[in-house]
Amino acid sequence: MATLGDMNQKSHLRIQLSATRRGARLARLLTERQLDEWGVPFGEAAHVVAELAANAVLHGRVSGRDFRLGLKLHDDGTLRIEVTDARGDRIPRIQVPAGEEAETGRGLRIVAAYADRWGVDETPAHGKTVWAELVPGRPGRGES
Repeated sequence: MATLGDMNQKSHLRIQLSATRRGARLARLLTERQLDEWGVPFGEAAHVVAELAANAVLHGRVSGRDFRLGLKLHDDGTLRIEVTDARGDRIPRIQVPAGEEAETGRGLRIVAAYADRWGVDETPAHGKTVWAELVPGRPGRGES
């Protein structure tokens, strides 16, 4: 769980959330609030967090285990988003284009469209961290 010191630190937020739909929604809301406090436009970042948190809850959930959200604002303005879950055996991949009527399969396409870079790192205890970086100054960047 994040401490007040973690949440008040200018450049970093790390918080553990329940691996539920409510936890995923809270991840997005906390991201919006934190980025607003930092004075950073949050529209694209909030979409990325929403997708990564939803994937952690849907595909990375292990009963009794939470997921973790991390935000780090670098000195150059690059925002790194990290979502860590307990399912290292389920590595996310962009799938073949989903049909217009499909209700799933678009999440990582959204992440790839908004992020300048993204990837997956293994974590201890068989987990994984899916991360994305948003670099300021990209055309269209900065709109909420």
